[in-house]
Amino acid sequence: MRVLSVNVGLPRDVTFGRHKMRTAILKEPVKGAIPLALLGFEGDGQADPKYHGGPDKAVYVYPFEHYAYWSEVLSRKDLSPGAFGENLTTEGLLETEVRIGDVFEIGSARVRVEEPRTPCAKLGAKFGSMGFVRVFASAGRPGFYLSVVQEGMVEAGDAIVRLATARERPTVAEVFGEP
Repeated sequence: MRVLSVNVGLPRDVTFGRHKMRTAILKEPVKGAIPLALLGFEGDGQADPKYHGGPDKAVYVYPFEHYAYWSEVLSRKDLSPGAFGENLTTEGLLETEVRIGDVFEIGSARVRVEEPRTPCAKLGAKFGSMGFVRVFASAGRPGFYLSVVQEGMVEAGDAIVRLATARERPTVAEVFGEP
């Protein structure tokens, strides 16, 4: 398991088709090690703190393994790390294998899995269709949020090491509603 990309973005006003909104869904990969604090990565932010961010949603993780699926569904070949608004694009860290409460070491930081992502209208707007929110949800590939247990430095290429798991806890996929 490893980090393929660390992605950050600050809130800004954008127009997606006919939809004008303030959002931070536009994440860009960064080079080198970046500080991860209790509320997220340096240089990252959320436009709507009622639904995004905070201590239990400090980092959004999305598995790179899902990119091929979305490239096919969306008929797009231009999807790159950060496309789904994730802070960490990962390899080997799937919703079916990660349990709520699992603790991982990434770089010098320690993080805990909190909950699956619930897709929002901004994701639909970014991909040109509010119906995409339902498509994303029904695909069972939500990604998940992490809280920060110990602040540290994280960069692309870092190994992701599982430090603790509770077998009695559900997987992210189970919580999201997938078998």
